Amino acid sequence: MSLSPALLEILACPEDKGPLYYIESESVLYNPRLTRSYEIRDDIPVMLIDEATAVDGGEHDRLMAVIAEQSIEPTFAAD
Repeated sequence: MSLSPALLEILACPEDKGPLYYIESESVLYNPRLTRSYEIRDDIPVMLIDEATAVDGGEHDRLMAVIAEQSIEPTFAAD
């Protein structure tokens, strides 16, 4: 099951308040600015800074390639 479009429109990174990329195939929300991912468990985004996963350079590049390949848009347009 995927996250609802209405929820995606309001999801933001809890630390920098910027948009995220929902990578449904990996069940994560990704913040490329902080190279941090937030897991989705049982269709619920875990948006706790302490539970975020730090992403290294290689993983960042891989996730950005997935975002580009799948034409994933951010959760909202940053101002």
